[in-house]
Amino acid sequence: MSPFDQMGFAGNPLDRLSELRDDAPALAALRDSFFSRAVAFVGALPVLRLNGAGLTALHGRENVESLAAGEPVLLGRDAGGPIYAAQLPDSLLAEQPEAGGGFIDPRELKIAGRPDLVLRDLRALAVEGALPREEIAILAQAKATLHWHGAHRFCPRCGAETAVAQAGWRRDCPACGAQHFPRTDPVAIVLATSGDACLMGRQKQFPPGMYSCLAGFVESGESIEEAARREVLEESGVRLGAVSILASQPWPFPCSLMVGCRAEALSRDIVMDAKELEDCRWFRRDEARAMIEGCHATNLTAPNPIAIARRLLDHWLTEA
Repeated sequence: MSPFDQMGFAGNPLDRLSELRDDAPALAALRDSFFSRAVAFVGALPVLRLNGAGLTALHGRENVESLAAGEPVLLGRDAGGPIYAAQLPDSLLAEQPEAGGGFIDPRELKIAGRPDLVLRDLRALAVEGALPREEIAILAQAKATLHWHGAHRFCPRCGAETAVAQAGWRRDCPACGAQHFPRTDPVAIVLATSGDACLMGRQKQFPPGMYSCLAGFVESGESIEEAARREVLEESGVRLGAVSILASQPWPFPCSLMVGCRAEALSRDIVMDAKELEDCRWFRRDEARAMIEGCHATNLTAPNPIAIARRLLDHWLTEA
């Protein structure tokens, strides 16, 4: 099995039905289907339903819409029928706590009058394996799409309020006629290596002791490989030679596509950007392996297996 198999938030099983998004009768039939279901969010937190001894992210669509959901987005269809995404108002929360801090939000929130529902952080659900992989992937699709809707209520061209179209996959401006589509932000994430060592860094918001691959957004007019070289040079001062693309991963925080790269460093001299990183260093293979196994001499750790950064590290270690 490849280290890149079954990464967190990948493996979405849905047929996205893009050919039906302008077919009003077909869309009406899907919405009226007895088998239609929905996933829901309050803010950035998915709403889960107690299901026997466990949890599920899938709800009856009518149940979600009864909670004052906004206009739903058609995510697609699986073997059980169509699945929608809905944004619920923040006012549904039984209490309005302060925002959760840290890399993973540990809060478990409730909806007033609904003891059968609970809200949990999506990253925490993926790390814990609290839901089936397919449901995690569907939630990732829903979270990114709903975030885009929330951030694009007004036309960036003229400022008028936009309207939902194409079953949630477009927003139209009635004032200037502009059409706006959901976007995904590509990120180059790079494991740079030199001989028997790899380059990793840590940001202030990382969990204590955790180091990861260097990464940054791809800019306009830039290839993935060019972005990889630029970001690593900017953050660490290390120049890269050959860059290869190994895999990619949807990352709904809020709506990125992580493009995993392996690169050969041309030197080991580090000139770190202290505004971007808290620390940056080279790690030997035995150190990296100890970080993964949880037995590093100074308690340093690697990213969780849900992240492509960890899979890039695993892939490098298999070469030893």
